[in-house]
Amino acid sequence: MHKHVRLISPVVAGTRHDPEMLRSLDRPDLTISRVKISHGPASIESAFDDMLAVPDTVAKIIEAERDGVHAAVIDCMGDPGLHAAREAVAIPVLGPAGTAMHVAAMLGHRFSIVTVLDRFWPLLENQAKIFCVDSKLASVRAVELPVLELEADAGRLRRLLIGQAAQAVAKNGADAMIFGCTGMFGWAKTVREGLLAAGHDVPVIDPVPTAIQVAAGLVEVGLRHSKTAYPAPPAKTITGYEFVARAKRLDAAE
Repeated sequence: MHKHVRLISPVVAGTRHDPEMLRSLDRPDLTISRVKISHGPASIESAFDDMLAVPDTVAKIIEAERDGVHAAVIDCMGDPGLHAAREAVAIPVLGPAGTAMHVAAMLGHRFSIVTVLDRFWPLLENQAKIFCVDSKLASVRAVELPVLELEADAGRLRRLLIGQAAQAVAKNGADAMIFGCTGMFGWAKTVREGLLAAGHDVPVIDPVPTAIQVAAGLVEVGLRHSKTAYPAPPAKTITGYEFVARAKRLDAAE
């Protein structure tokens, strides 16, 4: 069965991911496409940014379903619009935070998250509570680099990621690691090698490819989110959000 998974970037900034890295995830039975929102912030580093990103993120997921895409993945560890999108569509919708945390909980007793800024720890801690894995969260550590600066100095980012991950194992008792920003996509192998060199044999979970492959797996076995848990929203007039209201299931007839 051929699967088509769409990665929805909830920011208006550049691509963030090397197209070759995304293409490397393709296989004969899996196509991955990518779109970004047209209305919203350049990056998501606060609850305010998250709020701005949600409407067009949901609109792009509705469009994905209309395009015949089999599943959608939101390209941000805040999982912006995840629950709203699940109400709006019938195809599986995954957020990298929820997916990575559940995978980490399967692979170890306690996991740590290495994210961009220290201000993210309340958001990620709340995410762990929402997904009922907070008892397994050992720590949230930060490299203290803004999202838009992650690609500025690869050598520095490598040192910071490995250093914070190693401290999460040694000081916080983590036995699995998650990247706390999807802008860190592609660094898992390098960080895993750095941890092994330091004597720490723990899995390093890159949320983007993990969520994409889990989404493809759900499609393969015919699973999606529960529409009892996420019922379709009632049709009603929507003002000021025409890019969302174009989805007729959400817009009441005149």
